[in-house]
Amino acid sequence: MRLGTIRPAAGATKDTKRRGKGAATGLGGTAGKGHKGKKARSGGKIPVWFEGGQMPIQRRLPKRGFTNPGRVEFHVVQVGRLASAPAGTTVDAAWLKSRRLVRKNGPIKLLAGGDLKVALTVQVDAASEAARKAIEAAGGKVITPNPKA
Repeated sequence: MRLGTIRPAAGATKDTKRRGKGAATGLGGTAGKGHKGKKARSGGKIPVWFEGGQMPIQRRLPKRGFTNPGRVEFHVVQVGRLASAPAGTTVDAAWLKSRRLVRKNGPIKLLAGGDLKVALTVQVDAASEAARKAIEAAGGKVITPNPKA
């Protein structure tokens, strides 16, 4: 056996349809495209959204709402979810990810909800005023990269 003699198993491959190569191929003449019309011509592709001339769905439905291109989508963490941390812990994105409180990368916002008894240092991208007060009431502090004045 040589490299040049290796062939696929019998019946493993099919011959390609040789369209427009004469009557003997079974696909001569119109090459399997029927007679005339847009789909018989070269480049005659009809887009998937085309509805045969009927008013298309994207024009029948009304415009609604607004998408803000500058929106920042925060991953939200409630203060009460940090209660399992031992006192003196620095809670940051890596810590939250290791505890599966945050699943994806991106900015994190701390919101009030639940109560906290241990003093923690929390490093997040944003925090609500109520969450900030809850952390400070427990003896901790919140560090944000650019605090709002």
